[in-house]
Amino acid sequence: MSEGDSVGESIHGKPSVVGAFFTRIGQIYQSWLDKSTPFYAVRWAATLLLTAVYMIRVYILQGWYIVTYALGIYHLNLFIAFLSPKVDPSLLDEDEGPSLPTKQNEEFRPFIRRLPEFKFWHSATKGIVIAMICTFFDAFNVPVFWPILVMYFIMLFCITMKRQIKHMVKYRYLPFTHGKRTYKGKDETGKTFAS
Repeated sequence: MSEGDSVGESIHGKPSVVGAFFTRIGQIYQSWLDKSTPFYAVRWAATLLLTAVYMIRVYILQGWYIVTYALGIYHLNLFIAFLSPKVDPSLLDEDEGPSLPTKQNEEFRPFIRRLPEFKFWHSATKGIVIAMICTFFDAFNVPVFWPILVMYFIMLFCITMKRQIKHMVKYRYLPFTHGKRTYKGKDETGKTFAS
């Protein structure tokens, strides 16, 4: 690598002030993200509060409906990825790789999401912040008849969720697991049962 090619370095090979500043900001941001990881209820409450502030702003300003529609589509896309398994069972053959259990007596395997909860929250929150920033610029205030966007979003949501639920039923998976089954004992016939 030649002199000055690495990120954040000036032409003389020394770290530039601007590069060092943004590196430090990135480290602080990542540190706060790492500290917030175990507090999922607080994170989601803050995101819901931010969403409410955004919706109130859009309602008061009576505009930026196309930005809100784009935010809704983005959140729907994130939610579908959150509900989907990491490895799509419809793309696997019977002999390839790990699969979800399809019978009652198969070994329990936890559900692994395509989009983990933390990344879902982080992306959703970033989307709301970006949409909020867009409401400060008139260039994003495209005049549209908002009831059509609402109806189209509701139709899109219903169709997408119907397809996702059919997929979940067909391949017998639930996107929500609460840990391994615990075996309590035996029933009157001597079979072990799970709670």
